[in-house]
Amino acid sequence: MKKILLLLVACYSFAGAGLVCAEEAKSIQFLDSVPTNFPFSEAVRVGNLLFLSGQIGFAPGTRKLVAGGIKEEARQTMENIKASLKAHGYSMSDVVKCTVMLADMSEFGTFNEVYRSFFTKPYPARSALGANGLAFGARVEVECIAAKGN
Repeated sequence: MKKILLLLVACYSFAGAGLVCAEEAKSIQFLDSVPTNFPFSEAVRVGNLLFLSGQIGFAPGTRKLVAGGIKEEARQTMENIKASLKAHGYSMSDVVKCTVMLADMSEFGTFNEVYRSFFTKPYPARSALGANGLAFGARVEVECIAAKGN
């Protein structure tokens, strides 16, 4: 899989805060698996923070969810997050906050089993909610914020 990393920088002036720059870090893949026509970026960097858009359990190189139910979909979602972080120079240990959306909150325990295998204590701060109608019929979607340094 070939990837090109593009960095687009936009700077904003905030009263009392000086100049703040947001860097759009967008991974472009030469496969049809990454939708390019949606109005969001894969990730946006602001200073030492990296904000990842929600990831779902697409099998690598496809726009199809992995088979096997919540456990396999959760595992692939977390692998996709891990890959996205790596592409932008971050790792799972840099994640400070996650937001988890589940199509069925009764699957929360199963999701937690998988989630625990990707992080160590202290775990990132986290919110979880039940959501109806996740993209592509996904059972789970996770978005994260990662930070470098202090």
